[in-house]
Amino acid sequence: MGDVLAGFHAAWEFESDSVLIRYERGIRTPKLFQALGERSVPFDAIAGVTLAPGRRGTVVLRMEPRPGADPLLEAAAGQLKESSDPYRLVLPAERETLAEYYADELRPLVAGGGAGPAERHLVAAPEAPLHFKAYDAKASFDGEAVAFRWFWTGASSAKWKAGDQTFPVAALGGVEWRSPEVFEGYLRLAPRDGAPAAPAQVDQDPASVVFGLGYGAVHESLPFAAAVLAAVRRAGPVAVPAATAPARRDPADIAERIRHLGELHQAGLVTDEEFSVKKAELLAEL
Repeated sequence: MGDVLAGFHAAWEFESDSVLIRYERGIRTPKLFQALGERSVPFDAIAGVTLAPGRRGTVVLRMEPRPGADPLLEAAAGQLKESSDPYRLVLPAERETLAEYYADELRPLVAGGGAGPAERHLVAAPEAPLHFKAYDAKASFDGEAVAFRWFWTGASSAKWKAGDQTFPVAALGGVEWRSPEVFEGYLRLAPRDGAPAAPAQVDQDPASVVFGLGYGAVHESLPFAAAVLAAVRRAGPVAVPAATAPARRDPADIAERIRHLGELHQAGLVTDEEFSVKKAELLAEL
């Protein structure tokens, strides 16, 4: 179509076979959008297009990506807040007619891809090198291998004893990302089939880093997870790792997690009830 539709925080440029999403920079733009910069979304990656009323006099035009087409959404596993959805374009309500026009134009163009899961990633992952600081380590990815460098102030005794870790992409079977906006967020690397089972607790697993207050932010850790996941998929199919049995934690590590939980409570990020419940859960693991 060759047109550009600008909304809050982003603009969509309609090309012959894709939509180029350019995210704005600014203090009101979600940090994840700023980190992504721009993304080219092929029509084959889209299952449908919706238009719905938004909040405070806005309308929302959204592309519905096919499952498995975007490594970012695959890594996020449904944990992104609505305001951080990279496929939403929010516009003033008075532009609803224009948004409806573009929705009608897009629908027949994306119909060829179907609504079923994509056989491979169709949207490019964030490019390496990437790095971020977790609560217990600095994580880096150069496109070939993931490295964890432990912080002595945050790493558990099990991780510290294991030493700094490097994981070639060829040895990995997947990535598990838990948002830092929920309790005990983390990034965990899964081994390919045949590798030894990992400890059940992520703070004991040298193949994982734990997030915390101010560490492992979404706009840093999620693009990192997506880039690693895309590299793993390109390396070939893997078997799903078997579940591991729960393990008891070291009392010193339990105390450290409770201390961190207390920091979240004091910062107002955790309610009194949530603090009490989670503290009880941690104590029950002793």
